[in-house]
Formats: sequence, C-alpha cells, structure tokens
Amino acid sequence: MTHDPKQLAQISLITLLILGCLLVIYPFLAAVLFAAVVCVTTWPAYARLHRGLGKRDTLAALVMTLILIVGMLAPTILLTASLGNSLHGLVEQFGSRLAIGLGAPPAWLAKLPAGQQMADYWQQLISDREALMQLLQRAYEPARRALLASISLAGQGILQLALVIFIGFFFYRDGLALINLLKNAAQRLGGALGLEMLCLSRATVTGVMVGIVGTALAQALVALIGFAIAGVPGALLLGMATFFLSMIPVGPPLIWGGAAFWLYSQGETGWAIFMVIYGVLVISSVDNFVKPILISRTASLPILLIALGVFGGILAFGFIGIFLGPTLLALAHTLFLRWLRPQELLTEGNAAGG
Repeated sequence: MTHDPKQLAQISLITLLILGCLLVIYPFLAAVLFAAVVCVTTWPAYARLHRGLGKRDTLAALVMTLILIVGMLAPTILLTASLGNSLHGLVEQFGSRLAIGLGAPPAWLAKLPAGQQMADYWQQLISDREALMQLLQRAYEPARRALLASISLAGQGILQLALVIFIGFFFYRDGLALINLLKNAAQRLGGALGLEMLCLSRATVTGVMVGIVGTALAQALVALIGFAIAGVPGALLLGMATFFLSMIPVGPPLIWGGAAFWLYSQGETGWAIFMVIYGVLVISSVDNFVKPILISRTASLPILLIALGVFGGILAFGFIGIFLGPTLLALAHTLFLRWLRPQELLTEGNAAGG
C-alpha cells in the first residue's frame, strides 16, 4: 500500500499540534473542566441576568463572576483563615498542656472497652516523662505531614477557585458562541445521537452538582444551627467544614461527633447527648431527604461512585476534585448506561422476534 508523503506529513503535523496543545492546557485542565461544570450549572441564572442587563455579554459575565467570588472564593478564604487560627490556638493549647503535664486520666476512660489498659498506660506516661516525649516524637512527623498537607490543599484550593472563576468569566461572556460550536461539533460527529448525548451531559452535570452542593449546603446549615444551640465554639467554621466533608458519606459525623466529644469533655453531658441525637436524626439524615428531591429528574448517583469521585478527584485535581470528581464519574456513568440502552432494546427485540 502506497502512502502519500504529503498526507503523512499533514497527519504528523496535526498530531504534533494536538499533543502540543494538550501539553499547554494540561496544567489548567482541572480548572477548565470545573469552570465548565460551574457555568453549565449556573447558566439558567446567568441567562436571566443577561436578559435583565439588556443582553450585554461583558457586563453580565462580570456581574456573574462577582457573584461567584462572593459565593465560592470568599467562604473558602474565610475557612482557610479560620482553620489557620484554630490550628495555631490548638498548638498553643497543646504546648501549655504539655508544660503542666497530662494530669490524671478521666474516670470515664476506664469504663470503656479496654479502657483500663489505656488508663494504666496514661498513668505510666505521667510517671515516665521520657516515655511521653518518645511517644510525642513518634507522633510528631505524621502530624506535621498531615498539617502541611491540609494547609497546602487549602491554599491550592483558593488558587484553583480563583483560576476557575477567571476562566468562567470568558465562558459566560462567549457562552452562546461556545454552545453553538458544541452543537455543531456534536451533530457532525454523532448526528441526532450526538445532540442527544450533549443534552444528556448537560442535564447530568446540572443534576449532580445541584444534588451534591445543595445537600452539602443543607447539611451545613442545619449543622450550624445545632452547633449554635449547643454553644459549640467556632460554629461557623464547623458548619463550613461540614459543607466540604458532606461530600464524603462519613464526613459529617466526624464534625458533629467531635463537637459532642468536646461538649462531654467540658462536663456538658446533656448538650453532648443532644449533639449526638441532633447529628444522627437531623444533620446526617438531611442527605436522605434533600438529595433525592434535588436530583429526582436525573439518574441516581450510587454512593460508592460519590465516594470514589471525591477521593479520586482530590488525588487527581486537588481541592476542586471534591466537586469535579463525582461529576465526571456521574457523567461517564450516565452516558455509558445511555449507550447500552439501544443494545439492550435490540437484544430484547431479537429475542421477542425469535
């Protein structure tokens, strides 16, 4: 088979061009994808704003960008600053506690399963300061790495969100042209099926983002109310932490459980019991009522897919992977099921005809 050298050169040039573009865009790929997800989800609100401002593209995009800054970037900066202050206070409190000694183990410790052994070990550490220092040295390095990773993730999240909002401005401003471009590309590649898949992608992205973020917001709000009622310090910070950790199925109990333990350690047994009951019946139960309502018109997202999307998204994309990971997996899951549907219908039809 004879190959035209000119055609081979053209294919090689196009291949190199595509690879070069991928290398250039790769560092910003996560931000571009998440900006697209955010813009697709908020496009109905932008469309109403666009009409209200006389269909002035730049002005509407600028106003929408400012709304995203207030709604996404500012709370993240506040959470990061509060987290830094809390960690600083925790370090100071730990240092002062270490200076005066551990003190006697609490009476309730011995009542726990294997609690007597822990209480005896506690007493041993009190009498042997060298053993205590060795224990602290073994725990120091993992704690330091975890702390640095948390600070790095928070800082990275602020920079990524800022980049997402910056890219989002151009997606909003040139959105109509981009939509027409996508429709033409989908129609040329897949015809009517391509357009259907494009509409299905938009519905899935919107449904998942509204379901995940809406549920997280509802859990954060009811958690904030509960923390304020129980008198837990830093209720706003804990509520914001609940918002982010609610993406993980076991996330909220880590927050309200820690708050209940703190109340119990302060001698507030009644409020600690209230916090546990409120956490189980209200905070953690919101997910069962709000999420089905929010995503009732889209395919239900399996819990395993959400968990894998959150953890895998963080590892792959950093902070914004909390939102981007589940959305991408849900989109792939929905499109895969839609792709299988014609095959299933064809198989059923052949079976019926046979």
